[in-house]
Amino acid sequence: MNKVVIFFLLFIIYSFLGWLMEVSLIFISKKKIVNRGFLLGPICPIYGYGVLGILFLIGNATTDILSVFLKSILICSLLEYFTSYIMEKMFKARWWDYSNKKFNINGRICLETMLPFGILGTFIVYILNPLVLGIVKMIPSIIRNILAIILFISYIIDNIISFKVMNSIRGEINTQKTDNTEVIKKRVTKWLEKNSILYRRLNKAYPKFEIAKKSRRKI
Repeated sequence: MNKVVIFFLLFIIYSFLGWLMEVSLIFISKKKIVNRGFLLGPICPIYGYGVLGILFLIGNATTDILSVFLKSILICSLLEYFTSYIMEKMFKARWWDYSNKKFNINGRICLETMLPFGILGTFIVYILNPLVLGIVKMIPSIIRNILAIILFISYIIDNIISFKVMNSIRGEINTQKTDNTEVIKKRVTKWLEKNSILYRRLNKAYPKFEIAKKSRRKI
């Protein structure tokens, strides 16, 4: 049980650090703070899952830095690819697209993001995670457990609310009577802006989202 709590806290920590990195990059480029990610809270779970995937796969096999680098690229790239695919199939929209980048695979991943994945993964394995893990283990067990319970409940509630918002967006896309994805995006964007802050936030977080609704075949 103790290991489960520790890994969950690591998941939350790296999800937060990933969110912080994305928010910082947006702030540097656009001089404004944008709450990135699909969840309301300050976390991007894809980073947490990515780091846990790296830690589980690599384990104690850290003598070969090149192997760690390549495994980090593989794990994070697969995670990003299938997250993009699943989100598109579930919610009828592609929230990021690298089609205009060189060496991309179906616009879901590209070399420009894969290399940083390898660098970050290597940095986490050799430098950051030993420090973070040491700090987490320093927290008294009872406090660690209480903290994990509070964060877990918050995470579940956030997922439920965010899924409801995403499902509503899918419903709005499905109600459109045209197959023109550009027209659908304009209508959905306008609908998002007229809705509550929960919906407007997603429009600001992913302004370049693309509608993935397939055109109907004309007979």
